Amino acid sequence: MGRTLDDWMAEAAAELGIELTADIRELLDMTRVVAHGVERPAAPLTAFLVGYAAAGRGGGAAAVSEAAQQMTALAERWARAAASDGSAEQR
Repeated sequence: MGRTLDDWMAEAAAELGIELTADIRELLDMTRVVAHGVERPAAPLTAFLVGYAAAGRGGGAAAVSEAAQQMTALAERWARAAASDGSAEQR
């Protein structure tokens, strides 16, 4: 059996010395929305910002979820604005 995403996340968290309590699927959904609504390179950078913001808010799963939800909403607003002004570029 090969290694999985969950295996990677567990090992990466251990390497960083942190306990991972965030909802990984929520983060993946957020990065998908950002990648499609803004542009692909924005997805990993936004994930970094979410983690940074969550840490600044005291950390934990709730802080990560709140920041991820904020970024998902922002990316959706960006996509709607781009579509309404005709500036949506083909990706």
